[in-house]
Amino acid sequence: MPTSFNQRIIDEFRSGGGKVGGPFEGEDLLLLTTTGARSGAEHTVPLGYVRDGAHLLVVASAGGAPRHPAWYHNLLAHPLVRVEIGTEVFAARAVPAEGARRDRLFAQVVRTAPGYADYQSRTARTLPVVVLGRPQADTAEGSRAVPTLADKLIEVHTGLREQVRALRVEAEAHVAERAAHRGPGAPPAPGLGLQLRRHCLEFCAWLEFHHTSEDTHVFPSLARHHPRLRGVLDRLGDEHRTVARIQGELLALLDGIDTAEPALFLATLDDLSHRLGAHLDHEEESLLPALAEIPFPPV
Repeated sequence: MPTSFNQRIIDEFRSGGGKVGGPFEGEDLLLLTTTGARSGAEHTVPLGYVRDGAHLLVVASAGGAPRHPAWYHNLLAHPLVRVEIGTEVFAARAVPAEGARRDRLFAQVVRTAPGYADYQSRTARTLPVVVLGRPQADTAEGSRAVPTLADKLIEVHTGLREQVRALRVEAEAHVAERAAHRGPGAPPAPGLGLQLRRHCLEFCAWLEFHHTSEDTHVFPSLARHHPRLRGVLDRLGDEHRTVARIQGELLALLDGIDTAEPALFLATLDDLSHRLGAHLDHEEESLLPALAEIPFPPV
């Protein structure tokens, strides 16, 4: 079976350390691997990209075709993707920009790669701009060392803060999608509402596991070895219960995310973000000196 055009580019990209010849020579090119929305199989495509600070921007142009490319539908259903740039490979979260943010980012892309304006002129659909971002704990220099329990706590907290920020972006995108929808019925599946619901559930499960581990194992051990911290640990346990209550309110709203009042959902998410941020700050201020004495993994 003949090798497809895309597959030839992919093979050349990987064998040449991210460099290709022909029409894409010298271009900023990445490989994006998504999970099939229906099949669940991995699909890799070469795409041009533009940098936006620490993030990468890709446009679902399909050369100005009337329909979105398959990879865009895939990442709506499965937003965790794999990115290859040069010889670097990393996991990323794909979030479509919406509303004014999409327009601003598209204009930024066009300033760097004017061909996308031509693609937009060929089709009636609005070309999606997708933001590819990776967790802050995973930097270009590699994952930070975790020699102590204090370092592990910082790593976990960094991931939690990043997830909350990503949820806020997705919530705004969902609200914008609902506001822009015209005609009868709900926006087409899978839609950003389904994506947001899944990410909220993943985040809440992760946060619950983290707090349960602290309440069950970490805090009792610290109280035994550092009695002076018992008052602080009791207060942190109370904060866990407050955060859990707000989580419950958020999860209740998720049951009807496509019909929920946007202002109420965003307010609840903001409340969770504020309470969790204050809790993480307090926990770090109170516990890091003691945790820095404990190697990780604990002996």
